[in-house]
Amino acid sequence: MIYIKPEILDRINTWLTPAFDAETQQIIKDSIANNPEDIQESFYKDLEFGTGGMRGIMGVGTNRINKYTLGKNTQGLSDYLHKSFPNETPKTVIAYDCRHNSKSLAKVVADVFSANGIEVYLFEDLRATPELSFALKHLNCHCGIVLTASHNPPEYNGYKVYWQDGGQLVPPHDNAIINVIDNLDYADIKFEANDDLIHYIGKDVDDVFINASVNNGSFNTSEVAKDDLTIVFTSLHGTSITAVPETLKRAGYKNVHIVKEQEIPDGDFPTVVSPNPEEPAALKMALELANKVNADIVIGTDPDCDRLGIAVRNSENELQLLNGNQTMLMMTEFLLKQWKKEGKITGKEFIASTIVSTPMLNNLANSYNVESKIVLTGFKWIAKLIHDYKDLNFIGGGEESFGYMVGDFVRDKDAVTSTLLACEIAAQAKANGGSLYKELIDLYVEHGFYKEHLISLTKKGIEGAQEIKQMMIDARKNPLTLVNGSKVVKIEDYQLSVSKNMLTGEESVIDIPKSNVLIYYTEDGSKVALRPSGTEPKIKFYISVNTTLNSASEFKTVENQLDAKIAAIVKDMQLS
Repeated sequence: MIYIKPEILDRINTWLTPAFDAETQQIIKDSIANNPEDIQESFYKDLEFGTGGMRGIMGVGTNRINKYTLGKNTQGLSDYLHKSFPNETPKTVIAYDCRHNSKSLAKVVADVFSANGIEVYLFEDLRATPELSFALKHLNCHCGIVLTASHNPPEYNGYKVYWQDGGQLVPPHDNAIINVIDNLDYADIKFEANDDLIHYIGKDVDDVFINASVNNGSFNTSEVAKDDLTIVFTSLHGTSITAVPETLKRAGYKNVHIVKEQEIPDGDFPTVVSPNPEEPAALKMALELANKVNADIVIGTDPDCDRLGIAVRNSENELQLLNGNQTMLMMTEFLLKQWKKEGKITGKEFIASTIVSTPMLNNLANSYNVESKIVLTGFKWIAKLIHDYKDLNFIGGGEESFGYMVGDFVRDKDAVTSTLLACEIAAQAKANGGSLYKELIDLYVEHGFYKEHLISLTKKGIEGAQEIKQMMIDARKNPLTLVNGSKVVKIEDYQLSVSKNMLTGEESVIDIPKSNVLIYYTEDGSKVALRPSGTEPKIKFYISVNTTLNSASEFKTVENQLDAKIAAIVKDMQLS
């Protein structure tokens, strides 16, 4: 018989009080009797806000997504809104994705807000996450919520909170709201809706958002070039079907082939193991269709439509998947080129990326005389830059995990506008007798050939969380001195906010918020970052290597050399 720890049993007993409905109490009693291991997992901690909000498995318990955990968050947020805007009636907008229970949980959240005297704009049906960020500012709301678990498995859901500027919560609001939530009891949640304060929205906002996406993602591509580009698109059973096809249509792209088997939103994601465009298997059906119709470009988006995966024709005319860093580089360079062409680069512009993304972005920025700002993982930090540097113009920014943001009209990663932008790049390249892939190689010749690789180790449950924690403790106690035979010359510890030169012993302060990230830099220019995921039970290792590429004709040979170097690092660090 499994022993339930007393502190966990105290948490469980709280949920057996009248503040919780009879169905919830019965599920708990049945689990104690029949599945005590599962009930411990469900109650051993509270779900926490990570890089992408709060995500977790749906079910009963403090460590699960359910009406009570979301209700408590929303009650705390309601209290904070009234405190922050004492002379106003706070307004919020709520969207949700295709996941099981998203619609009903969104209604619970709306009910709690309205019960607290907060005006609510609730989307009538599922919508893409970037539309939520856009709608928040468009409707002059004080905050926004989207119910989504992004690309996590079907049993997950999540809750992302956005503030007035359209970006996700960042300091000081995030910690202040968490403190309010932590001081609440579940009995404090007001579930009784004031229906007069709940307004349903839909096509009226869609039209404005899609038009804005077209305006921000179009760059004088000729009709002939658009007609000559053949596109395959898949929504992977997610929300992008509500926005991407119409955006491409309004932008003038006619040859768009949609993967029909994945067109209908479905929280089970029946045709894929994982609805994650980072994983090649997720785009298998799209690639098959692309070969049938001889498509130039393949694009797939994740369930809430904030990230996208892209495949283009390589030098052998085969479809080649781009990684997130490559997509980010191509989009950023294209935007920089357009801004320069239009005479808009004045020295007061910036692009942005994250500490675990490719260092090559800095080279791009320098060549166009714009600033490159590097932040923690997560687009909330890029959105914060826009808020903090109002005297600078934001061009675009992205991160290695397949997300990109075009301009500042949406303050989160946006697969709607980015899909259009990718088609613009591909169409113009083809019209000029080249290809997106060829232009990527040209970038490597000009700015250096950088190659990245990600290793994710999944560690589930209580033991997994402890194992990940211990791995980071061990890495700090016994830092590497060599990586694949190359001397470690610098270590950045973002939890301690210290950058240390390992040759001189000199230390300097890292002036960005603390985060559980450790980065090694080696003598030969390699970079290895260690970071526990903020939204999944994983620890991630980000590897970056680079060298010069003298000509496009040497691309394959040099790429093989970099791949071999990455493989050697993986073996040396025993990550395989």
